[in-house]
Amino acid sequence: MDAVQMATSPWTWQIAPAPLVRGGPMRVVLMGPPGAGKGTQAKTVADMVGVAHVASGDLFRESVKRGDELGRRFKEYMDRGVLVPDDLTVQVVMERLARDDSRDSFILDGFPRSLGQAEALDDVLGADGRAIDLVINLTVPEETLLARLAGRWLCRACHTSYHTLYSPPIVEGVCDRCGGELYQRIDDREDTARHRLEIYREETTPAVDYYRDRGILCEVPGDRPRDVVTRTLTEAIRQRPA
Repeated sequence: MDAVQMATSPWTWQIAPAPLVRGGPMRVVLMGPPGAGKGTQAKTVADMVGVAHVASGDLFRESVKRGDELGRRFKEYMDRGVLVPDDLTVQVVMERLARDDSRDSFILDGFPRSLGQAEALDDVLGADGRAIDLVINLTVPEETLLARLAGRWLCRACHTSYHTLYSPPIVEGVCDRCGGELYQRIDDREDTARHRLEIYREETTPAVDYYRDRGILCEVPGDRPRDVVTRTLTEAIRQRPA
């Protein structure tokens, strides 16, 4: 079975032993819905290939922690549970991409999320002769995403985290560590998870189509074992279009 496929091409890439690419321009976007594991994979692969991992969520949190004007604006949106506007998101990401360690090579995680962000990214990069080389979209069946997103439980007393599929408690509803009651946050409930996925599809499908039309999109199944997904991603990056 094909491991990864260019979305606009009849030829496919297979997992195969190959040296990783290190150094040289490598401008990659990793996309995927909540629960697809893109954050974990982006950091792992970035470390393996030796490029900067740039996550928009991390940038927001760092700015909030600094307490500067931009961080205060981010906090307002995050506290209200709404998305940060495109102009602010683009601003903070492009400031990060201007640094020496990420000017020529990076893996973007969580950005762009909308067509407007994708177009703005291309405009800013294109102004100084840069461009995205490859966009990888992690695909995972919705029921798998829901199982991942809606299975988390926390202990009220010691805050230990459990998951009904991956790390269940010995006794249902009871913390292994302290015997405290387990509860589920609103954000971890199935109805909330479904809503998050609906919003993601509405916002992000136009951006995915935009990259597909440009011929730089490939899709990787994200519901395989973690190490298999990692190897597939590194191979896709190694064989990215010139």
